[in-house]
Amino acid sequence: MLVRAGFTDHARAAQLLDELGPGDRDALVSALARTADPDQALLGLLRLREAMDEAARAELDEVIDSDRTCRYRLLAVLGASTALTDHLVRHPGQWHDVVEAQRRHADELATLLIGEVEQRGERSAYDALRIAYRRQLVQIAALDLTQDPFDEMPATGEALADLAGAAMEAALQIARDEHDDPDRCRLSVIGMGKTGGLELNYISDVDVAFVAEPADGVDEDEALAVATALATSAMRACSASTAEGNLWQVDAALRPEGKNGPLVRTVESHRAYYERWAKTWEFQALLKARPIAGDAGVGQAYLDAMSPMVWQASTRDNFVEDVQAMRRRVEDNVPPAEQPRQLKLGPGGLRDIEFSVQLLQLVHGRTDERIRQRSTLAALDALSRRGYVGRSDAHELDVAYRFLRVLEHRIQLSRMRRTHLMPTAEADLRRLARGIGVFSDPTESITTMWREKAREVRRLHERLFYRPLLSAVARLSDDDAQLTPDEARERLSALGFRDPSGAIRHIQALSSGVSRRTVMQRTLLPVMLQWFADEADPDAGLLAFRRISDELGSSPWFLKQLREGSSAQHLAKVLASSRYAAGMLERSPSAVAMLGDPDALNPRPRAAIIRTMTAAGRRHSDPDQAILAVRGVRRTELLRVAIADLVGSLDLDQVEVALTDVMAATMQAALDVASTRVERERGPLVTRLAVIGMGRFGGRELGYSSDADVMFVHDPDEGADEQQAQEQALAVVSELRRLVQLSGPDPALTVDADLRPEGKGGPLVRSLASYRTYYERWSEGWEAQALLRATPVAGDEQLSRDFVELIDPLRYPAAGLSERAVRQIRTLKARMEAERIPRGGDRKTHFKLGHGGLADVEWTVQLLQLQHAAAVPGLQHPGTMTPLRRAAEAGLLTEEQAAELRDAWVLATRLRNASVLWRGRPVDALPSDLRDGDGIGRILGMPAGSGPQLHDDYRRFARRARAVVDECFYGMPRDNNGD
Repeated sequence: MLVRAGFTDHARAAQLLDELGPGDRDALVSALARTADPDQALLGLLRLREAMDEAARAELDEVIDSDRTCRYRLLAVLGASTALTDHLVRHPGQWHDVVEAQRRHADELATLLIGEVEQRGERSAYDALRIAYRRQLVQIAALDLTQDPFDEMPATGEALADLAGAAMEAALQIARDEHDDPDRCRLSVIGMGKTGGLELNYISDVDVAFVAEPADGVDEDEALAVATALATSAMRACSASTAEGNLWQVDAALRPEGKNGPLVRTVESHRAYYERWAKTWEFQALLKARPIAGDAGVGQAYLDAMSPMVWQASTRDNFVEDVQAMRRRVEDNVPPAEQPRQLKLGPGGLRDIEFSVQLLQLVHGRTDERIRQRSTLAALDALSRRGYVGRSDAHELDVAYRFLRVLEHRIQLSRMRRTHLMPTAEADLRRLARGIGVFSDPTESITTMWREKAREVRRLHERLFYRPLLSAVARLSDDDAQLTPDEARERLSALGFRDPSGAIRHIQALSSGVSRRTVMQRTLLPVMLQWFADEADPDAGLLAFRRISDELGSSPWFLKQLREGSSAQHLAKVLASSRYAAGMLERSPSAVAMLGDPDALNPRPRAAIIRTMTAAGRRHSDPDQAILAVRGVRRTELLRVAIADLVGSLDLDQVEVALTDVMAATMQAALDVASTRVERERGPLVTRLAVIGMGRFGGRELGYSSDADVMFVHDPDEGADEQQAQEQALAVVSELRRLVQLSGPDPALTVDADLRPEGKGGPLVRSLASYRTYYERWSEGWEAQALLRATPVAGDEQLSRDFVELIDPLRYPAAGLSERAVRQIRTLKARMEAERIPRGGDRKTHFKLGHGGLADVEWTVQLLQLQHAAAVPGLQHPGTMTPLRRAAEAGLLTEEQAAELRDAWVLATRLRNASVLWRGRPVDALPSDLRDGDGIGRILGMPAGSGPQLHDDYRRFARRARAVVDECFYGMPRDNNGD
């Protein structure tokens, strides 16, 4: 029972329960099980009982046994806070306040605190204030700890702020009692920061400013001297340490001139300072200002004077930049050792949310009074309702803010210490997790939850913190809120645009005017700019968007589609992260329509693509026009795959299969067009043709930059003249190659037939019989290896089957490979490594030919196929990954070796594809430019600035794979260290 209840020291818990004596033990343990720390709560209960006389103890026992609500409230406080437990042990009578807890308004709280101070008996005023304060504090804690903490968070912060204001009122009364003639001034205490915003923590500095006016007939200097003395005494009454501790530090550093300025000023002196000397951050600090104690009239006069200046602060030069710089300074000042644990000041912390909200308030609040809210959550809700923050973003920030503040509350409550750091000790993490209702795997769960929230907060902060942009750059009106062009350029530069002036021109071109199109663009652009800025090349994204908009701007579906659903975000991501896709979209803008239909991003089956290509080609009698129509379909299909890949809808295997299907369909359509032309010129064909895919094409592993490695085979009709058949076949193949390699708007396509018998020196196309004769008499070992990936991709199906039947015995030799053949393959591979890497290339970073690269993995797998495929039928597959997996299953490789090879091959393939998407052209090695590395890394899902990490990851994976290649392909044994 104790284990299930969450006790960690079961023997001690049993002993303490025995010491409690008779009672409803099951009910007690059940209540303890709901607390943050059952062991601590049980011990605290015994300590509290021991501090009571017999009558009080009996009363407490009766309540504990009979009243479920009261029992849970008391135990929740004892289990959550050793500091409040110590206080209750010193003042055991306050247990009644815990079980009878209620929330009170600020005025009632001030009356109660002042009353207890005045009726303090033998106690000092300072001690009486502390005891009275904590009498109310334990009630706030009791209600907070026994209700949903996230729902209660705003009410808890408000109650703590009201209690702080009441304590300041009581402290002022103590100060008045200590000084002569306190009525010679009218002093008001202005709450700042979380106190002013009604969102205070359990233990925090209370930020204040003091403002005073002379009483009637009193000289101003004399009044200010009295007010300063009163303010100093009131601060000491709260901050001084006594036998009862202190309340909190009163911090007046947010006053004009900070710690160097007068402690107390008049309203007019405050006004003069803010009009002439105040810095931007000082107006930001005034956002939450409100009177919390003292003379209400003076406090209201202060607000009346300050508020107009707060809401005009955004007109100041470099206002937004100053706010952003302040946020960076706050973050930079966090000690490096603390930053990973900071709930408040670090990346993804509370300050990220607060600064984002405050910046938006200050920018838009000048003209929109409805967002002038003091508390963060109220302001966030108003910003969402008014459309300055998206509803989903506002919801995520609201949830995250509540979560982070509750963590902060629970951490501080434990020992009543001012801290904003996540604990590291397992017991503290466990207590924290249970304190917010996480009872399953608490220490791991709480850390995971916190880090997930921090990542989400940081992402939204980086987006929202630069949101007030469009009115500055679009010059839509002469409104005073418009930023200057220089400020707009600075803002765009901060977003990540390398050419802010060019970006401004694009924005102006898109949004200037009064047409419906420009009105819709003005609605879209603020969000689009943020999405462009989230990617590696926002300049290219904006430029491509302008070009596409110029082409499609008059199309009624275009902007409507972008305004609805996720089309706009996907388009921004594609344009700003991929020159390959952006270039095709610019050449074929209507393809943007597929972004509006989620199903349109699913790769189409090969047969469907062939039907579309065939129909497009048949609309044109001219072969060149027919193939351009076919290639137009190819461009659309490549775009479909690329966009789906970029937005994360496809895995690597799906990308490879989809690209292979597009290539095969293109080959089939081109073969049909070429055959038609040759028949028109030479008469009916007297032979059947087939196209055999080789290399990555045959293995269904094509990338975006892959050539079409093929062989061509024909088979004359029965009784046909073989010479005529050969000439016709050569004419068709030559025309096919010419057609597919014509320059056009789609990505270039190269047909490479170098893997045919005799290589470049052999006939471009052979008959099936010629292939049979060649392979029987002249075939070399490398050709059998090349045939491992041979797969029919177009042409006559029966001829394709006959060709596969012909080559199977050659590529899957029944006797395996001789040692001589193995040495030949190894020698050929070594020579290729030495000769084929381009001059200046790095063997450690070349995707295909480098150490641990694609060729290393593929040749290792192919050697195993040649040696064992006859005995292990699972190896008879044209791809790489499937035979690799089957080789491990058959024990030809260890699981670890197979994993090292697989990881390196997959990473190299993904890098190669991502490099093409990013740069728009084939790339064979890791880029030396870190910006290219960042763009490629982001396509792979890595965070911004991952260029160096990309290099490190690839070289590590390739190094491990090369060690396996040396061992399994070259037969080099590992040393004792496994190298």
